[in-house]
Amino acid sequence: MRTSRISAAFVFVWTLVAVPMASASVIAVGIGAFPMGSTLTTFTGLAIGTDVSGLTLDGILFQYSLGSGRVAIGIGPNTTVNINPPAVVSNPGANNSGVFTMTLPSLIDTFGYGYALQGTGTILNGTILSLFDGATLVGSLSYTATPDLIVPGGFAGIRSTLPFNRVEATFNSVSAAAFALDNIRRGPAVATVPEPTTLALLGTGVLCMMMRVRARRKR
Repeated sequence: MRTSRISAAFVFVWTLVAVPMASASVIAVGIGAFPMGSTLTTFTGLAIGTDVSGLTLDGILFQYSLGSGRVAIGIGPNTTVNINPPAVVSNPGANNSGVFTMTLPSLIDTFGYGYALQGTGTILNGTILSLFDGATLVGSLSYTATPDLIVPGGFAGIRSTLPFNRVEATFNSVSAAAFALDNIRRGPAVATVPEPTTLALLGTGVLCMMMRVRARRKR
């Protein structure tokens, strides 16, 4: 009886240890994909000219890799569906090839923002969204900017099968002199799932305890 219990437990522990590393699937989604309880972050009420790099709003920490003074609260562009000024606007003509990072207050699985580019026509790789769980890359998607009334832009929405708490956004600085970002949407917080490595460590610990107990009984 004891042997069968130990064998069954061994199989269970081995199953935990043998769990493969998970990989996320990401898909593009529209505004309608965000469920009840999602948060909408706008920049209404912030003073024009407010430096966005280092700003925290609705629990989101905004940072720009090229430093302060490159992205600020601005009033343009006005002729777009997805931007409702005031919005985050980069300095026209300056180096806009930096990474715009948004660190979130909790793990989520759905995220998106409206964006516009100072350019013309259709722009491939208008914006690229990369998702991270801490320092671990979860997945990324590229979005084509199409005429949003007048200027190129759109809504960059993404859903991941693995939760994430940091988003890095880049914009096409070759085809566009500046970018704008507004109306950030994020889904409700999701429950965390133990990583396979955590399960493996747990299983190894339980297995060692079982072997120690079995050795004592044999004595």
